[in-house]
Amino acid sequence: MSGAPTREVARRAFAAEFNDASYTFKESEDERAPVYLLLPTGERANRVFVVGTLTEKEDVGEDSEYWRGRVVDPTGTFFVYAGQYQPDAAGMLRELEPPAYVAIAGKPRTFETDDGTVNVSVRPESITVVDDSTRDRWVVETAQRTIERVAAFDDDANEYAAMAREQYDLPVEQYREAAIDALEGLDEEADAGDAGESGESEPPAQ
Repeated sequence: MSGAPTREVARRAFAAEFNDASYTFKESEDERAPVYLLLPTGERANRVFVVGTLTEKEDVGEDSEYWRGRVVDPTGTFFVYAGQYQPDAAGMLRELEPPAYVAIAGKPRTFETDDGTVNVSVRPESITVVDDSTRDRWVVETAQRTIERVAAFDDDANEYAAMAREQYDLPVEQYREAAIDALEGLDEEADAGDAGESGESEPPAQ
């Protein structure tokens, strides 16, 4: 049906940028219109796709299960919350034993604390256990997308970048640097792995 809503693209962003995002908006007055989180590099995100290490989980619910998970990428930590309305994701958090690599597709959610701070989290649609190569591929692709967004940030035709400049007073160059650091971290892991496989995990004696 042409009138059916299309599923939004899941955007890739590192935790360092995602956690700096606080502004949400709609692009129409329709009460069912999608809510977007504005990323500081000038992209709108109704859905996100993140991959990292589940390092911790906790049932923080009072009357019913409500799971909180900490998922770490090379730049920081995503907080993931799943309860009775996300039964599959909540079930995964219940069963998983950290540490584990996970891929999460979900929606960004903002919450304003009493002191006015806006915290951002992910409400997962799905949580999947993945291997380290999937994690590495996500880091590479997310770094590429981040660097591209920063490069296009000063383009006058980039409406979401203009919105980000208005809403955030943040140096976008820091996100490019974080992306490059994440890529360099992968290279260092690969070098360490190669050294270990060749029996050279320790420097050779001089």
